[in-house]
Amino acid sequence: MRSPVSVKHERRVLCVFPPYAPSFGTFEHAYPLTDGVRAFMPPQGLLTIAAYLPATWQVRFVDENIRPASDADFAWADTVLVSGMHVQREAIVALGRRARGLGKVSVLGGPSVSACPEHYRDFDYLHVGELGDATDALIDALDTGPRPPPRQRIFTTEDRLPLTDFPFPAYEMIEGRRYFLGSVQFSSGCPYRCEFCDIPTLYGRRPRYKTPQQVTAELDAMLAAGICGSVYFVDDNFIGNKKAARKLLPQLIDWQKARGYPLRFSCEATLNIAASPDILAMMREASFYAIFCGIETPELDALDAIDKGHNHRALPILDAIRAINGYGMEVVSGIILGLDTDTPATVDNLLEFIEASQIPLLTINLLQALPKTPLHARLATSGRIDDSGRYDSNVVFARPYDQVLADWRFAIRRAYSPEAVYARFAWQAAHTYPRRLRPKLSRAQLNLRNLRRGLVTLARIVSKLGISGDYRRTFWRFAWPSLKAGRIEDIIASALVAHHLITFARACVQQNAAFFSGRTQPALVAACGQEVFAGGGRDDELGDVAGRAVGEVGDGARANGPRDADAVPRSRISEQRRERATAPAEFAAGCRLSRPGVAARRAGQRPI
Repeated sequence: MRSPVSVKHERRVLCVFPPYAPSFGTFEHAYPLTDGVRAFMPPQGLLTIAAYLPATWQVRFVDENIRPASDADFAWADTVLVSGMHVQREAIVALGRRARGLGKVSVLGGPSVSACPEHYRDFDYLHVGELGDATDALIDALDTGPRPPPRQRIFTTEDRLPLTDFPFPAYEMIEGRRYFLGSVQFSSGCPYRCEFCDIPTLYGRRPRYKTPQQVTAELDAMLAAGICGSVYFVDDNFIGNKKAARKLLPQLIDWQKARGYPLRFSCEATLNIAASPDILAMMREASFYAIFCGIETPELDALDAIDKGHNHRALPILDAIRAINGYGMEVVSGIILGLDTDTPATVDNLLEFIEASQIPLLTINLLQALPKTPLHARLATSGRIDDSGRYDSNVVFARPYDQVLADWRFAIRRAYSPEAVYARFAWQAAHTYPRRLRPKLSRAQLNLRNLRRGLVTLARIVSKLGISGDYRRTFWRFAWPSLKAGRIEDIIASALVAHHLITFARACVQQNAAFFSGRTQPALVAACGQEVFAGGGRDDELGDVAGRAVGEVGDGARANGPRDADAVPRSRISEQRRERATAPAEFAAGCRLSRPGVAARRAGQRPI
């Protein structure tokens, strides 16, 4: 549906989505290996707003991750509407100043302004909250006044629009083939209250849903817009209401079967999804290939301390991961260092967990205290929030800062060496991928567009990684068995992700450890290009449609500054080697068992 506001004037609205700062989560280093991909996911929130605006208003959409908004775009518009997340703060501010300098009416919505409206004083109108009564009031104000107001006005949503009344995002405005992934929203909100997460505050603890028919109709619209390959469900928690998930999945299965399985799906869910085998079985049948789980830490006492004990109460963590793998789905995980419970043994426990879990993609980030979270409130009360921008986190850690940063660098180096990344992908290729549903080839899969995209991408992977790459031997050790077995899709998907992880990790261990503050990072931008796993999915409140994956993946844009601890990791490598040499035989096998407990016992933790 469109806004019910009856407008009297025509308006020209330029909707601009700002570029992301570098991150593990948006895979920008994979784009040069593809057939023209330039951005992560379409910004559903802004596209939903574009579809909600009055039909008589002219609307133009620009995703600056694909191309910058031009002078001609700004000259055409009388109103500039921006939406974004914390990771885009600098770019958001720059757009507001540009619009103001050109005398345009400027509007900002989305999760960042909804959490921190005080950060955005250069915009004429702020939209705080989700799509609803504030949106209609804003439209009425824009219709009434064609010029910037004398002072900033803030509209706050009190009455949310039901998701069942949301319009389809304006996919006709995008060039779908330019995106790494498609994105769709089924629900909003999460029933859990993890200490570091702002989802319950922003979107509520009682999940709200679209109908299955809305979801499948949006998938049809995405296909028509040129999106192909994979689509990410950007819900805060796909199983926030298991009953609703059980209603959706049969509809997805029917949709896939009727159209020849044109898409692969992934989503975000709590790890206790592993205790629902009926849901996992339907997800496999619907062709889900991956689930993002915020595991955060393998140390169980730490999970309890941050109100995330549900990660291990239904099943031991490693058993849960294997259960998900058993249905052909790869687990992607968010990891946090810098928790109050961390000890000098934490980084070793983490690396052992990575080896035991064989999760290829883990986003290892320093703890950040997001506004409007229980963590931020607790730390602010004790004087442990530092917003000066001098460090790589706004948290005053319980451990010395240099030690936490050194552990982060050490973990990144070890986890994302080419050998380590490809070893984990090789394990998935041997144990997880063969369990995936392999539907018969159809015209929806085997068409000229897909063939060209696949061949071009494979040729670039072979050329840049297999021939000229500095880790080409490691690449071929992984790729050759899959190539002989004809599993080309597995090679392409794994190589794209692995190349981004390896390249980004090499840059960020020399630059920054987190992605949240507003401090500039020119060196890293030059090295890395431009952030979610979530990236362009859900720039929520101004149209609430989207995914906190970016928050998990490293929400914000931060550089590290002069405090470097590069000398420490080398000493820690020697330290780990000494530990390995003197460890009992149980340790050598521990990382390959389903429930290793050696490292946990050494650190005084409960086993995973």
